Amino acid sequence: MATLEFWYDFASTYSYLSAMRIEDFAKDRGVEVAWKPFLLGPIFQGQGWTTSPFNLFPKRGNYMVRDIERIAAYRGMTFRLAPVFPQNSVNAARLAMIGAEKGWTPAFTREVYLLQFRDGADISETDTLAKALAAVGQDPETLLARMREQPVKDALRAQTEKAMFLNIFGAPTFITEDGEMFWGDDRLEQALGWAAARGAPAASSA
Repeated sequence: MATLEFWYDFASTYSYLSAMRIEDFAKDRGVEVAWKPFLLGPIFQGQGWTTSPFNLFPKRGNYMVRDIERIAAYRGMTFRLAPVFPQNSVNAARLAMIGAEKGWTPAFTREVYLLQFRDGADISETDTLAKALAAVGQDPETLLARMREQPVKDALRAQTEKAMFLNIFGAPTFITEDGEMFWGDDRLEQALGWAAARGAPAASSA
């Protein structure tokens, strides 16, 4: 089965749009999704930015909010921007890294996005993360302690460094098995089509 890497930051508004639909779209096209949480902050810093470009360029930021409101409404979703933007996504990303071991990263990711962009919750708060973990059947106390362990911190740092190595500059970004990069929620379908057309052929039955 072909694989598509989905690189996202929990603070990314457009990644929210992709996270809520990518698995259904991928299944229809016979593509497996590899969820890749990372941090945009170090990448922005490398470009000389101290915060999101949506804050640095207010007109662009205002457009982004209205754009996502329209898209969300069209898709039957809710979108609201919390008072603090972008939110601190470090701990959410660390938990998602842990979730990859047991396969609950996709469900956890969607839950965090809904709490943030549907309900306006602060995803830097442990209570919010605990609520997301409980919603996907995980033990908050154990995992909130584990997210502070050095191996988990190192894993997220390495994943962010891998994003830099791949020349990722924003989120969401999709990368196919042959290294083709697609940036933005509006490129999801194209990325899946590319991945499906060039993925490994299914094994023939004897």
